Formats: sequence, C-alpha cells, structure tokens
Amino acid sequence: MTTQQLINQIKKKQSFLCIGLDVDLNKIPKYLLVDSDPIFAFNKAIIDATHHLCVAYKLNTAFYEAYGIKGWQALEKTINYLNKNYPEIFTIADAKRGDIGNTSTMYAKAFFDDLGFDSVTVAPYMGKDSVEPFLAFKDKHTILLALTSNQGAFDFQTLSVNNNQLYKEVLKVSKSWENSENLMYVVGATKAEYLTEIRQIIPNSFLLVPGVGAQGGNLQEVCKYGMTDTIGLLINSSRGVIYASQGEDFADAAAKKAQELQSQMLEILQN
Repeated sequence: MTTQQLINQIKKKQSFLCIGLDVDLNKIPKYLLVDSDPIFAFNKAIIDATHHLCVAYKLNTAFYEAYGIKGWQALEKTINYLNKNYPEIFTIADAKRGDIGNTSTMYAKAFFDDLGFDSVTVAPYMGKDSVEPFLAFKDKHTILLALTSNQGAFDFQTLSVNNNQLYKEVLKVSKSWENSENLMYVVGATKAEYLTEIRQIIPNSFLLVPGVGAQGGNLQEVCKYGMTDTIGLLINSSRGVIYASQGEDFADAAAKKAQELQSQMLEILQN
C-alpha cells in the first residue's frame, strides 16, 4: 500500500484509527475457547464489526508467538482474511525486529513477502544496515521505534547524545538512510508534549501513536501537536476496543468503542 492510498482511506472514512489485535486467550469470551481456532474466531468477529471505522489493524506478534504454531497459524489466517476481504486496510506487523543486515532481510521477507503485511515495526538500535533491508521493499513501510510510551523510555531514549536527545538523533539520522521515504515512526501518546519538536525534524512522516485509552494518552493533545496537512497520524487502541466486553456481545461492544474514537476523530478533522 502506498502512503497516498492510506491518506485516501483516512479521507474516505474520516478516521485515522488503528485497532490493535492483541489477543489474550484469558481475556476473550469463554465460549470462543471451544472453537478450533479461538484466536482467529475472535479476530474475525472484531474485524467484521469495526473495519468501516478504522484504517489500520496492528497485530502484535508476541500475542501469537506465545501460543506456538497454532498462534502463528492464527496470525497468518488473520492477515490473509484482511488482505482478501478488506484490502484497503493498512496492516501492521508489530514485531519490533532489528538485526544484522542478512537477518533483517529475512525478517522483511517473512512479513512482507510471505505474510503480506503492509508494514512492520523495527527497533533502530543496531543502526542503518539493520533497517535498510526493510526499506528496500516497494510500497511497504518500516515503522521505526522513536519515542515509546512505556516508563522505561527515559532509560535511554531521552539521554543526551551529541548535544541532542537520543530519540531526536534517531529521527535525524534515519532521514539519511536509503529509501527513507518508506519510514514511519512510533511515538507514544503519553509523550504528546514532545510532538512539536518531533514535527520539526520529521514534518511530514506518518506517526503510529499507541497509548490512547488504556495507557492514558490524550487524543486531542496528540492531534494538536502531531497532525499534519495529510493527517500523518495512526492512533492505535488495542485493549480499550477489543476487550470492551467479554460477553457474547464483544464484537458489538468493540464497534461501539471504535465508533466513539472515530467520532472524536471526525470532530477533530472538521474543526
């Protein structure tokens, strides 16, 4: 998917919502556990109920890897279902990969060629040659971890390097990498006050913003400081949407929560 196609979907749906499909079998409705593939059954119901309200789905691979081969098969079935039935949806493999060059190439092939994701999250710690293999894929996007929403973000990301904070160095240097136009960045919603300076470095790049909802991030603050002329934001909500109910109405409850977020986004876009 090209960036323009994503922008077109945002305009069409008047939404920049990304829903995180982070499936925990301890939290899904109990009656689904008798299904031959409860993870996929849960995902399918959520997707069918919410696809018209969001422009992206993010699958955190840890929530699938934790269940072994069956979990990975459920991830594969989910991405295949999305690509077949809702090809306009932007898909994110939240895998946080990042390794030496030839290993990164294999990771990229796994998520882009084999599974068919539109994007993958990547850790920048190993630098240029660990990220450029992901950037080499046409019409695919690499979402680089920049400033995350967890408490430990301050352990390293805001330390001073070359008279600059480390996350700012990551943003600055990454722009010089080959095919950097394929980069997006993760910036946590709980770090909204940093967005003004971030936009000075990467004024037009898309940001994937987790942390709205359960983690306490504020949608209005994120949009105030981070929105661009082409929106430039994917606001992710996972637990706040998909676990709105543990009853048989879970998909309808998820749709209601997604609708609430989409309505807030519509209001922001119209102002």
